[in-house]
Amino acid sequence: MKHKINEWLKRYLPAEIISMILTVVSAELAFGYTENKLTTALVATVIGNTAYFGCILLTDMLATRKHCLLNQQTYTFHVFFKNIRALGVEFGIAEVFDTLLIRPFLMYYLPILLNSLPWGTFLAKVTADITFYIPAIISYELSKKRLRDFL
Repeated sequence: MKHKINEWLKRYLPAEIISMILTVVSAELAFGYTENKLTTALVATVIGNTAYFGCILLTDMLATRKHCLLNQQTYTFHVFFKNIRALGVEFGIAEVFDTLLIRPFLMYYLPILLNSLPWGTFLAKVTADITFYIPAIISYELSKKRLRDFL
């Protein structure tokens, strides 16, 4: 199990750190410009998710490209779409519930409940991540053998 946890941390933690920083910063900026809590929650959700999935996709693309080069293959659009498909399977179910329900709800209400935009946003992100990672990790583990052979 320790090996699995290390694998998951290596896969998800760098993207989480970048996403956390951009989520909190974007919430502060959005609220500073709009003073609207709903807009702030939605902006923080979109920016955090974009940063997270951008990091994950970039990491997967670089690893796949390296694998292709080692096997004297070319990283093509076909291989790129295999990367996208694998991410869709890994995160699809988790992301639908996370983005449409859980994360915006928490991003809206926790800053109000804590009377602190940065701490509420931070706690909302951490709480939403817990509900996000359970199905995401299950999907990742189930799809590894079938969808992560990109050549």
